[in-house]
Amino acid sequence: MRIDILTLFPQMCEAVMSESIIGRARNSGKVEINFHQIRDFAVNRHNQVDDTPYGGGAGMLMMPQPIYDCFMNVCSQTKERPHLIYMSPCGKTLTQERVKELSKLSNIAILCGRYEGVDQRVIDEIVDEEISIGDYVVTGGEMPAMILADAVARMLPGVLSEPEGFMGESHYSSLLEYPQYTKPPVWHNMEVPEVLSSGHHANIKKWQRERSIERTLERRPELLEKAELSKKEKAFLEELLNTK
Repeated sequence: MRIDILTLFPQMCEAVMSESIIGRARNSGKVEINFHQIRDFAVNRHNQVDDTPYGGGAGMLMMPQPIYDCFMNVCSQTKERPHLIYMSPCGKTLTQERVKELSKLSNIAILCGRYEGVDQRVIDEIVDEEISIGDYVVTGGEMPAMILADAVARMLPGVLSEPEGFMGESHYSSLLEYPQYTKPPVWHNMEVPEVLSSGHHANIKKWQRERSIERTLERRPELLEKAELSKKEKAFLEELLNTK
């Protein structure tokens, strides 16, 4: 898979995406991530990419031409037009389900806004979807873009050592992840649940699944509407609801 990030701060993105699991995945060729400096496509003397918004208002707005030309340059490097995502607080909130869908594409591009955002005309012209990472605002689109790129890349074959590395995680199956423990077996008078050291894999899986259902009900009950539960798990959930 190829991921292209259009940004005013490519070095910032490169520093983060060169580390840890994603950095190793890039080095081994499991995912290709490129960063493109939008300012390189400015056509004025001072490489200006922003200007004051029509109608007034605080701050500056990114102009459409440098963004458009930057994306066209990316398109010239790929076999097919990348699916372009604009990271925006106005977009749909990112979900694990959308991450899974995006990970099946061969090429995505991510546009990072700055200042007060970007000219609506370039959004209308080239952007395929807008995505938000939550109901809050940050100073630019770089961190949201890296979150999206990380979430998508780690779903690709071979990026994680085992598929179970993400299949049991929060949100993958519309459930929050179960509590986890490591050594020592007793810490501050709190013991690791006995079932986890029993060696009985079926009981361990059952305990983990029930704790996921329990935690989801407590913290994010709306997720349970999409969760795929067995008959026994539905009965367990019903018991939990009856005791509330």
